[in-house]
Amino acid sequence: MDPTHRGPVEVRAAVITVSSTRTEATDTSGQLIRDRFAAAGHQVVCSAIVPDTVPAIRAAVVRSLESANCVVLSGGTGLTHDDCTIEAVAPFYDRIIDGFGELFRAKSLAEIGTAAMLSRASAGLVGRSVIFCIPGSTGAARLALEDLILPEVGHILTHVNK
Repeated sequence: MDPTHRGPVEVRAAVITVSSTRTEATDTSGQLIRDRFAAAGHQVVCSAIVPDTVPAIRAAVVRSLESANCVVLSGGTGLTHDDCTIEAVAPFYDRIIDGFGELFRAKSLAEIGTAAMLSRASAGLVGRSVIFCIPGSTGAARLALEDLILPEVGHILTHVNK
């Protein structure tokens, strides 16, 4: 991680796993996200597993934003009938960070091929906080955290808190 991009704003992360089947014991993506934030020196202030429903996702985001300035939602970003993370979260965005989804899909192309186009990964600003919506696989969580989120989250939060 480039230390010049780590601004003076303290990163307080929330991790929300969107799944109707995962538990604390089986949520490997959520654990990876929490571990990567901690290893980068950031505090994880809350974590939850919520079902794939718009009301549950929105309630978890609202709760998270009470203490976190960076929220990562893992899961529910695909094309199946119950994938509704984007529909739940997008109305909160004050500004969309278009480049996040574009870069995530571009980087995914190298790992999973053209199936990368099925991801609806997105990010946006909510007030002085940032939200990232990423696919629920452990590989996607690793890619998003290591290549995109952790290198830039301090930079993003510094800009939105000027």
